[in-house]
Amino acid sequence: MFLISDLCSLLETYLDEDQVAEVYRAYLFGAEAHEGQRRLSGEPYIYHPIAVARILAEMRLDHQSISAAILHDVIEDTPTAREQLAEKFGDEVAYLVDGVSKLTNIQEVSKAEAQAESFRKMILAMVKDIRVILIKLADRLHNMRTLTVMRPEKRRRIAAETLEIYAPIALRLGINRVRLDLEELGFAAYHPLRHRILKAAMRKVCGNRRELIEKLLNSIKTRLTREGVNAEVVGREKHLYSVYQKMKQKHIPFNEISDIFGFRIVVDSVDSCYRTLGVIHNLFKPIPGKFKDYIAIPKTNGYQSLHTALQSRYGFPIEIQIRTTDMDQVAEAGIASHWIYKSGDENGDNIAESRAREWLHGLLEMQQKAGDSLEFLESVKVDLFPDEVYIFTPTGEIMSLPSGATVVDFAYAVHTQIGDHCTAARIDGRPSPLHTVLKNGQKVRVITNDYARPNPAWLNFVTTARARTNIRNHLKTMQHDDAVELGKRLLESALAKLEHTLSSIPEERYEPLLKQLELESNNELFAEIGVGNRIAPLIARSLIQEHDDQSPAPEDEGAPSLLSIRGTEGSVVKFAKCCRPIPGDPIFGFLTAGRGIVVHTQNCKNVAGFQKHPHKWISINWEEQTEGEFLVDLRVVVTNHRGVLATVAAAVATMESNIDNISLDESDGIYTTINLTIGVQNRTHLARVIKRLRRINDVLRIYRSS
Repeated sequence: MFLISDLCSLLETYLDEDQVAEVYRAYLFGAEAHEGQRRLSGEPYIYHPIAVARILAEMRLDHQSISAAILHDVIEDTPTAREQLAEKFGDEVAYLVDGVSKLTNIQEVSKAEAQAESFRKMILAMVKDIRVILIKLADRLHNMRTLTVMRPEKRRRIAAETLEIYAPIALRLGINRVRLDLEELGFAAYHPLRHRILKAAMRKVCGNRRELIEKLLNSIKTRLTREGVNAEVVGREKHLYSVYQKMKQKHIPFNEISDIFGFRIVVDSVDSCYRTLGVIHNLFKPIPGKFKDYIAIPKTNGYQSLHTALQSRYGFPIEIQIRTTDMDQVAEAGIASHWIYKSGDENGDNIAESRAREWLHGLLEMQQKAGDSLEFLESVKVDLFPDEVYIFTPTGEIMSLPSGATVVDFAYAVHTQIGDHCTAARIDGRPSPLHTVLKNGQKVRVITNDYARPNPAWLNFVTTARARTNIRNHLKTMQHDDAVELGKRLLESALAKLEHTLSSIPEERYEPLLKQLELESNNELFAEIGVGNRIAPLIARSLIQEHDDQSPAPEDEGAPSLLSIRGTEGSVVKFAKCCRPIPGDPIFGFLTAGRGIVVHTQNCKNVAGFQKHPHKWISINWEEQTEGEFLVDLRVVVTNHRGVLATVAAAVATMESNIDNISLDESDGIYTTINLTIGVQNRTHLARVIKRLRRINDVLRIYRSS
């Protein structure tokens, strides 16, 4: 049993006497507040806050954090108010306690939503002060250590939450000691049988090879001493949960896991790290492709080390980690190793802290754009990826992204505006589509267009929470604003046919119509019209029927109103892929509920199907000045010569046209058909592109395929 006297003795090793006294005062307050409360184990409740405080004391956190840890449940589980804590212990301690307290006044929501909202509250507090999450992690760690008293179903739920959220957060902040404990305890609670079997298998293997591992350890120490390298060498076994994850992800049995054993070498300087690497590679044969330099390119959480895998003389591989003393401290304690409160020095130069701040700012941006707490929680889960790829920007800057990230993820990582307007990319100088999965070391240049907007299809392949959140937010805002604007124009056009305008309709005429349609505002009505849920001519007649009984009736009640489009209407005006209309083509619109207007050419092969729904036709034309880029399909028949595809692509590029997609039909050995989807401004621009392509000797025929 760890008592308050033990805690104070530990604190006295690094805190001033008056600060320890302040912690003891917090203990007296907490003990009184929790008087009579007991945990499920039967022990007094105050033992839990003391244990949480001990975990933080082992990280050598400041006295305010320790006090907050002792008081972390008083707001949630006792009648104590935040204002009372602020008065007795200061605003800083009160803020930390409130940050880790669950929301207790959430009503009429599901349990999942309540938990997500409490998590969101904690994350927002953490953005302002990282100590909030450190206290929460310590709280979760002690709860996991005492989880056996819970019911089995509750144990599994808490363990799943720990493995999905809290262990990855500890990893993201580089707090390795806490992360390993959370993973081990979570694994044991969630999969108790698998944990027992795997632990027994590990114990058997380690027992059989213990003597060999000791010989390898002595060999490494002897060689380093001979080469004059002053180093601390320790052996280690692969973390049990890591072994399980590797078996699960690679679908391999335990006996095929090769890197169970490893050694950590801690030296005094970066130069010694690289020198030690040379010594080790001379001692054992390195395994190709297994070297990683996290010193030159640190991990997202600031972790730095050299990793290499070697083939031992006994037939099994071993992993070696080489790092400095400071790097070792960061690797074990992460952000906690550099968070200096006592002096007020924020030590902004250290990598762990700067990376943590970047992540926290990203979380803040995510929560501002997330639709609700559940969406925010899912975004945070997506963002907690341990595996990374490192990408170079055109200026040589290195950016880290989750494994599996695409060009769109990279674009949003650079800047939100670049992500919103990206159209394509050049990877290592070669044109590449937006869905391309990036690989380590690639140099990426994103191509943007001011008229481009996020595409809903991007959500099918992006991996980062930042990209996903920004795309969703933009689509929601864009679709609503576009729908309102289009609805206004459709209604204005319908009213013009009845010799009225929007400005001529009194505001009070909207009220009964909005009530009838169960809408709250004029903008909601316009949006309903814009997305095709309401027919503009019918709404127009409803608005004027009592306002002007002498209004001329339309010549044809089903006749559609005329609308001019310019190409910037956004997601509520879509251009059909079956015919690919571009400015200059004769067009008509088809109103689709929930989607807005789909634009077709008048000679579209699908026009016959629309004749069954004449009330959904919209008469539209192009404005004189259109904006943006419009996709069109071309089929280019060429002689099958080497390099002809590159020649065609270069010719399209010289005419300031982007290639959205390209494919080849099967060749007969003499001729090949290149299918191009290109972006043009209008028919005139398309004619110039075709004229340029016809000047290529290998091009035999060109025609528009839609």
